Amino acid sequence: MTEASAALPVPAPRKRHWSRRPLVLLLRRSWRLGRTRAGVVIVLLLLGAALIGPYFAPHDPTAFAGAPFASPSGKILLGTDYLGRDILSRFLWGGRSVLGLSAAATAIGLALGVLIGLTAAYSRSLLDDVLMRAMDVILAFPSIVLALVAVATVGPKLWLIVLVVGLTTMPRVARVTRGASLEIVERDFVQAAEAMGESRLKILGGELLPNITGPLMVEASLRLTYSIGLIAGLSFLGFGLQPPNADWGLMINENRQGLTVQPWGVVMPVIAIALLTIGTSLIGDGLARASAGIDRGAETE
Repeated sequence: MTEASAALPVPAPRKRHWSRRPLVLLLRRSWRLGRTRAGVVIVLLLLGAALIGPYFAPHDPTAFAGAPFASPSGKILLGTDYLGRDILSRFLWGGRSVLGLSAAATAIGLALGVLIGLTAAYSRSLLDDVLMRAMDVILAFPSIVLALVAVATVGPKLWLIVLVVGLTTMPRVARVTRGASLEIVERDFVQAAEAMGESRLKILGGELLPNITGPLMVEASLRLTYSIGLIAGLSFLGFGLQPPNADWGLMINENRQGLTVQPWGVVMPVIAIALLTIGTSLIGDGLARASAGIDRGAETE
């Protein structure tokens, strides 16, 4: 090597364009599937109804609009509930709590689960066994039982519901994260980062996490579906948002006795919760197919 060549600056490694990153490629592949687009449309419609719908509600959700279980009419399009409140207005207001609490619980479960899973996979020591056995202990208890015990002990507080549902989501996310990370940990670029003296936090966040985005996206959609069902179930049992607030799960419980007289108070929230879980499941299925490469060569289904 001559002095001239040694003096030449070494070009910095080119960064991968954002459009070629694994997460972006996964989203683009999954969007080609019809089920993914259908799921996104369903979720966006319900999200729009929950966020924008209250501004178009014809009545105050807690105000009396007519006689109890009144039939639909020009002023009350879906009739009234068991106390005479407008069902349409309560339905438009009731989606915020279910969606907000489910999203918050899923975010907590993902954050804790990813952190525990990455730490367990990278440690390659006794810490791995300790963390995974702790996750197995949490998985051994039914989620609804843990939630009911916590809420019955402390009280029906929204922050507690979010925390408990997030903690019951955490073990499954941790197991998926660990399983996906075990192979990545042994690759050369991780060992190169260790040899360069990179911190553990930087290796976990910069080397491992970007390479498991596919499984995590799929798991996130599944956990969101799970959180929606669990939180709606707790509201139905009376441990969620308390009367006179509007909530889809609470609406089902309040109006179930008048189902044969005025079904809309039960039918509307049931349909909304069912469509929401179907939409998130379709998105998760599309992401799973795209991650596995099943979508290759297919634009639509």
